[in-house]
Amino acid sequence: MPAPRRIGGHTALAGVIGWPVEHSRSPLMHNFWLAQYGVDGAYVPLPVRPGAFDVAVHGLRAAGFRGANVTIPHKEAAFRIVDRLDRSARRSGSVNTLVFAPDGAIEGFSTDGDGFVANVEAHGVVVKGGRALLLGAGGAARAIAASLLDRGVALTIANRTPARAHELADAMRADADAGTMVDVAPWDALDTVLPGCDMLVNTTSLGMDGGPAGGLPVDLARAASTLVVCDIVYVPRQTVLLHDAAARGLRHVDGLGMLIHQARLGFRKWFGTDPVIGPEVEALLDADLRGERR
Repeated sequence: MPAPRRIGGHTALAGVIGWPVEHSRSPLMHNFWLAQYGVDGAYVPLPVRPGAFDVAVHGLRAAGFRGANVTIPHKEAAFRIVDRLDRSARRSGSVNTLVFAPDGAIEGFSTDGDGFVANVEAHGVVVKGGRALLLGAGGAARAIAASLLDRGVALTIANRTPARAHELADAMRADADAGTMVDVAPWDALDTVLPGCDMLVNTTSLGMDGGPAGGLPVDLARAASTLVVCDIVYVPRQTVLLHDAAARGLRHVDGLGMLIHQARLGFRKWFGTDPVIGPEVEALLDADLRGERR
């Protein structure tokens, strides 16, 4: 029987704030890394009701926590509460990682966009130049859009609500001085855009189930053979969109790696170690998602 883990007064603490939060796989991942690297730390789920976020964050800081991840529905509140916004957070308009600095300030970061790019590149795809068709206009879409533009990738944005697509495009043009690198396509006319794209990125929930490509208005039969299809959903890992891409021989990337790669920044800042992204943590999370026990 393994010895019980000792948690003492010098244990570095961090966690994930959400409501609900029991679905989060972040504690499993971070505690795996803590054990792997022998770090005296602990990462815990922190269920915080809407309306109690500010009180909870200040309480965690006062209690000596190093920081926290932030998930639904608190990302907008996190953006408002921080004292210092990292460029990643300013560019994406969202915060998913809080760091409590030694001087008492609350620092805010957005790791979704760079986590997405790191995951795609880990699959052997060079993210530089070309054009991406980005589906969706929420917080994750904005973070991914900013990171793609930083790497010289032009964007075509489409959303079921056209006004939101135009808002995102305007925000990216204003912040990145992207000019003609960003345009908007009608949701019902994506098949005319897809053939000229190098990457398709789905940030909506529509790829999860139901109908061809999960109800998305794209026909992958019209895509170039070099198209890379990405879905940020990781439950299930192979969405209908990705299944369609695989059946057509297109390179495709699921969302589990994005979850892992985006976690590295927080872990490094809270616990002082930069974890290596290896197959073990992916296998651990994949097994958990499948309901297995290892």
